[in-house]
Amino acid sequence: MMRPFFNARTLAATGLGLGALALACHPALAQDAQATASAATDAAAPAASTVDKGDVAWMMTATLLVLFMTMPGLALFYGGLVRAKNMLSILMQCTIITGVVMIVWTLWGYSFAFGGGTSYFWGGFGKLFLAGVTTDSKSATFTDGVEIPEYLFIVFQMTFAVITPALIVGAFAERIKFSAVVVFTILWVTFVYFPVAHMVWDGSGLIFNGVLSGGVGALDFAGGTVVHINAGIAALIGCMFVGKRTGLGKDIMAPHSMTLTMVGASILWVGWFGFNAGSNLESTSAAVLAMINTFTATAGALVAWCVIESMMRGKASMLGAASGIVAGLVAVTPACGTIGPVGAIVLGAIASCICYFFVSVVKNALKYDDSLDVFGVHGIGGIVGAIGTGIFTSTSLGGIGYAEGVTMAGQVWAQIVAVLITVVWCGIGSAIFFAITKALVGLRPTMEEEREGLDLIYHGEAAYHS
Repeated sequence: MMRPFFNARTLAATGLGLGALALACHPALAQDAQATASAATDAAAPAASTVDKGDVAWMMTATLLVLFMTMPGLALFYGGLVRAKNMLSILMQCTIITGVVMIVWTLWGYSFAFGGGTSYFWGGFGKLFLAGVTTDSKSATFTDGVEIPEYLFIVFQMTFAVITPALIVGAFAERIKFSAVVVFTILWVTFVYFPVAHMVWDGSGLIFNGVLSGGVGALDFAGGTVVHINAGIAALIGCMFVGKRTGLGKDIMAPHSMTLTMVGASILWVGWFGFNAGSNLESTSAAVLAMINTFTATAGALVAWCVIESMMRGKASMLGAASGIVAGLVAVTPACGTIGPVGAIVLGAIASCICYFFVSVVKNALKYDDSLDVFGVHGIGGIVGAIGTGIFTSTSLGGIGYAEGVTMAGQVWAQIVAVLITVVWCGIGSAIFFAITKALVGLRPTMEEEREGLDLIYHGEAAYHS
């Protein structure tokens, strides 16, 4: 029979020893208990907000890339497409718009778009002149507890506000007064751009909350509605108000430098990575998704446009290739953060085909003079991209999927509603502000001034001396 390991004497001695040890260690046990309770309390409390230096560095870079899109990207892209006598006028229009909108955005634009108001349509007066904003102010990102400096969010969004009215001027290039560009820009950004930006991107916005689409908010990662549809519709209204170029159909109006247009298109493509990937507000894998989609969608659109031209005209042109690049960039803008790279190729190709049809067929049939095809590429490309976002976000097509409970049909409907709201708001507003501008300063130079060229008439300079 085995001897028991414990006997009475052993148990008694062990009990006395444990009791003494417990008394000796009592303060330590109490401290451990307090530490455990404190840890539990900390876990229950929300994590303190943090600002990551990598996010800040990326967003500063993205902001500069978006500015690079306007100065000099868009200016050169448009400048190469006009006649030599109007080259400087386009450069100056893009330049003055940049300066004016930066001032307007700082004084009241940021407040109107993101001022903290609860209206569906605008942000209120809470941050006029950037009231209350300091170096310690923070703006939220898409990750809970991760923020960026508010000044950085302000300046990033400012570059979007800058490029949008600059896009519009391509529709009535070579026949608009310099003063009219300035007056219209101030009115338009104040009452069209800022409210649309609020409706789409602010937490209280009409489109953000899906108020008119069954509670399903529209997806617009980087500005398909805010920038491109907005600019495209205003461009269509503008070219109708201003009228056709003098000598259209009789004089030679070929682009004076496709070299500069190609340089401008290339700068736009590079800058667009700040536009799209920067809209993630953080340096994360979601920004990388936007980045690769900006590559693939643009490639799909570029190749598609060249194929269509080769089939329809027998030759693929540099102008067509540049147009395809921009069409792809425009189409992927609202979708870049939610679709997959292969879906992006398809979306870019589809947009390119539809934009080509509007540029080469619809414009000629309806006989409106959209000089540089702002409506045909930005307006139509933006609409295709916005609606396509609702389709290609599906996981079955390589996207990241919809919000819980949202179907493809529901998301597509939300995208269509967002497009319609933007078209109506921008269309009515643009017509009003072109009419006001015409009454205040007039829209067009005289026929003689137009024939001489806007460079000398408004700026006293010539782009070239030979």
